[in-house]
Order: sequence, then C-alpha cells, then structure tokens
Amino acid sequence: MCATPAGINSRSCSKSLCNPVVLGACGEERSITTETQRTTAVNRENQMSFTFINPESLGAPQGYSNGVMTEGGRLLFIAGQIAWNEQQQIVSADIAGQFDQALANVITVVTEAGGKPEQIVRLVIYVTDKHEYRDRRKEIGERYRARMGKHFPAMVLVEVAGLLEDSARIEIEGVAVLD
Repeated sequence: MCATPAGINSRSCSKSLCNPVVLGACGEERSITTETQRTTAVNRENQMSFTFINPESLGAPQGYSNGVMTEGGRLLFIAGQIAWNEQQQIVSADIAGQFDQALANVITVVTEAGGKPEQIVRLVIYVTDKHEYRDRRKEIGERYRARMGKHFPAMVLVEVAGLLEDSARIEIEGVAVLD
C-alpha cells in the first residue's frame, strides 16, 4: 500500500486548458471524465483558466465548489466586507439584507480592480448566528444568485462570536483571479 494521498492534478499540455486527472493512492493517473463528471472548466480569452474540482467521493456540492484551480491571472485578495454603504452605515438589520450588501461590496472591490464576479474563486462568510443563516438560506441563496448567477466558487461559512462592527451580522472576504 502506498502512503501518497489521493489528489487532483492537471497535465501539462499545449492547450490553454488541460484534461483534469485524479491521482490514485499510489500516484497512478486516472481520467475523471465520466458520465457524472463533477469537474468543470472555464476558459478565459488570454489563456487564464479555472477548473472547479468537485470529487465524486465528496458528493455533489450545493451552492459552492470544493476547490478551484487556476492558471494565469493576477490574485486579488478582498478584505472582509460588511453591509455598509458609502457613509459606512449598516444598511439593514436583517441577515439576508446584510448578506446582499456585503456581497455587493465584495463585487465592487473586484469590479474596481478590473474584474468580474465570475472571477471570484473563494469566499469566506462569517456569521454571528449560523442558525439564523440556515433558517434564511433560501432567501440568501436567491440574493446570491441575483448577483453571482450560477457561479459557485470555493466557499466556507464560519460562525463567530462577534464582528468588529457591533451591528454587523455577516462579513464576507474573498479571493479573485483577474486577467
């Protein structure tokens, strides 16, 4: 038995996007192109590409990707954004409203840097009450899709005891890969 852990890799090739492969327990390569393939690739005009990594062994993710691999591009690290406006006033006491504004602020940073929402590859969502987030998940999901469409980067939700701004109930930080 080999001690090498399983992982995801891409082969070198002359095309801008390579065929993804799975490295087995002993390093052997196996193609992951199957009828139920869960790896999706997105090409960019200037050779930048994203490969969304969703191994079948983890089940189908709902509303996020397990991993995002990129080649080319520039990294943009987006600081945690809360639901405030230009006057730095929280726009809503409601968690869904705060989510919507915080996500809009993340997208504003990406746009200001010359990017687009679909270039966001990772989001970290901090909430002060995971039960409230879970209870409002449908409405939050609708607001997410209104801004991001069906683009689901790698995401994590973290419950925290509090945020720096006392009235903030949610904060979102992210990473984008720009052309």
